[in-house]
Amino acid sequence: MARMFPLAGLLRLRQIQQDQAASDLASANARANESSARQRRARAALSVVPAEATSAAVLYAVAAARASSRSMLAELEALDSMHRASRDEASAAFTEARGRSVGLEKLEMRFSAAVASGEIVAEQAVLDEIASTGWHRSRSEAPQ
Repeated sequence: MARMFPLAGLLRLRQIQQDQAASDLASANARANESSARQRRARAALSVVPAEATSAAVLYAVAAARASSRSMLAELEALDSMHRASRDEASAAFTEARGRSVGLEKLEMRFSAAVASGEIVAEQAVLDEIASTGWHRSRSEAPQ
């Protein structure tokens, strides 16, 4: 029966933490991408608005619309900045979680290799014993 890796529980915990960090990073990336796309759409929509003023009332309306648009774009930029910061934090958390699990994964690989090597040595010892016993038995049974 093969020996179990003594730190298997900790490795599994680290892998779960890494999976959670990867999920958080994917969510942060999606939010940041959506925010950037929303900002691009707003800018594109505002770039096609006609700015011809035919009267003072229209001029005031255009000025109010532009002020409102500037305010909306500023809010979208602030939101985009917040999402990018969140994405950067999630990326750092994922890198840290990955770093913690990589060391344990390497230890597990070395442990598995050592166990496999030990099993091969034990199997070879059994085979040598069988061959030696057979050789001694056939030698003692042979006529002299």
